[in-house]
Amino acid sequence: MVIGIPREVKDNEYRVAQTPGGVSLLVQRGHRVIVQAGAGEGSGFSDREYEEAGAEILSSAADVWTRSEMIVKVKEPLPEEYPFLRPGLILFTFLHLAADERLTHELLRRGTTAIAYETVELSDGRLPLLVPMSEVAGRMAVQVGAHYLEKSHGGRGKLLGGIPGVRPADVVIIGGGTVGINAAKIALGMGAHVTIIEKNPDRLRYLDDVLSGNLTTLASNPRNIEDSVRVADLVIGAVLIPGARAPRIVKKELVAQMKPGSVILDVAVDQGGCVETIRPTTHSQPTYLVDGVIHYGVTNMPGAVPRTSTYGLSNATLPYILHLADLGFEEAVSRDRALAKGVNAYKGHLTHPEVAAAFGLEYTPLDRLL
Repeated sequence: MVIGIPREVKDNEYRVAQTPGGVSLLVQRGHRVIVQAGAGEGSGFSDREYEEAGAEILSSAADVWTRSEMIVKVKEPLPEEYPFLRPGLILFTFLHLAADERLTHELLRRGTTAIAYETVELSDGRLPLLVPMSEVAGRMAVQVGAHYLEKSHGGRGKLLGGIPGVRPADVVIIGGGTVGINAAKIALGMGAHVTIIEKNPDRLRYLDDVLSGNLTTLASNPRNIEDSVRVADLVIGAVLIPGARAPRIVKKELVAQMKPGSVILDVAVDQGGCVETIRPTTHSQPTYLVDGVIHYGVTNMPGAVPRTSTYGLSNATLPYILHLADLGFEEAVSRDRALAKGVNAYKGHLTHPEVAAAFGLEYTPLDRLL
């Protein structure tokens, strides 16, 4: 199979879909890999390293897209990349379609086979391709939030961990999944008072068992959310419903009751966000104010630490890329139910129920189309 790796075009996105090591393995298995010139520079990988791994370097994105049977990326295609989408092309990347109606329609209209990293799902419900980036985003959320709590960056001027005799900051994490537990580890390690709000009682018990420090766990209900968010210095949104739009848990009326200079960082913004006042932002313009509260809605947070993120993501995606390349799309998804769940669009049909529900479109089970 001919596999293409274009340079990412999202604002300040420095990750790349595969390392030279991953490319080398693909080439050893008999596949041809095409890499756009400069694609790996942001992550510290030179064109020469890719060439030594057996890749062919092409200068333009158009050449990479048009000559490839499968495109592997990090982030969803942007409008300038839509013309490259075509029938029969396999696109394997983060898509987050439930929050992107325009891209959804483009993929359907152009007949692209679209597989989303974030909806590849194992039988036990784990999301193996989302986990590494959720780990990065959860850990980053605390250090970014601490940065914006500093007075020089518009915050309340609070040190996350406080000092002896002075109260630490109150960090509220909504959602106890991968993002939530990683955010909690860092915040607790820095000495903050951490409240995790989670709807699953068994998950709350697990979090209480494995985390130590100044921790409070609360069942998710409107009263607990309101009481916690109102007094928080930093709120981290970490809610996930695989493939679906995130529910709006923190309402704008509650945001208006928060203290001026407090910070909201919604990691769920990729899926629409769990805070009603959040909207997507970029690394170039990461924050804005609503009712005196700093909002951070960068949709590609892990792109700020691309060396770590690229290794973490490529370690997880490479086995699936090899599976698709070795067997071809139909055989690969027939054999691997987790990969099949990652398919969001195929032959002009929506094949993920949550994406279809988000826009009131028809859902077609993938099995009917194979």
